[in-house]
Amino acid sequence: KGSHLLLIGMGVLILGIIILVVFPALGFDYVNTRLMSWQDPEADIQGKTYQTYQSLVTIGSGGLFGQGLGNSRQKYSYLPVTENDFIFPVICEELGFVGAVLVILLFAVLIWRRFVILIVRGFYIASNAPDKFGMLLCAGIVIQLGVQAFLNIAVTTNAIPNTGVSLPFISYGGTALIMQLGEVGIVLNISRKAALE
Repeated sequence: KGSHLLLIGMGVLILGIIILVVFPALGFDYVNTRLMSWQDPEADIQGKTYQTYQSLVTIGSGGLFGQGLGNSRQKYSYLPVTENDFIFPVICEELGFVGAVLVILLFAVLIWRRFVILIVRGFYIASNAPDKFGMLLCAGIVIQLGVQAFLNIAVTTNAIPNTGVSLPFISYGGTALIMQLGEVGIVLNISRKAALE
């Protein structure tokens, strides 16, 4: 176990060196910009950190219950890319803290193990799949949707640097929505053949 932890630590260290030293030396200045906007969103609010700062302002202006559905002010030219990467702050502004928690809970329910609703039992379905391929496919789909939702919400709340990942099922984009619905369809098909209680 100790050698595995050492290997993981070395991998994280090498990845950190690549991000902090090699990328800027090769001319990938956008990495520095994203790290700067993550560390200090108020550093250049008229320029490089504008989107991150406006995202935080949008989330904060929602309050507990929000401005009301469709009443967001920030989506009108203040916060860029509101229909795709930064849809979650608009949800926070319109529906408030309560609506944001509800969206996060819906994604948690989609991934969680022991709920009874049909599509919310991703890992439960995977653990009871009829074969190993079905188990791995189902677990992979559930993990992909969960990680994508986590990354989008973490970016818009400035918990991690900007990654450009959209929010599953909510962000604009027909192809992404069709693929995600197809993935859920595959999970449902695996659940039909699984030995579920």
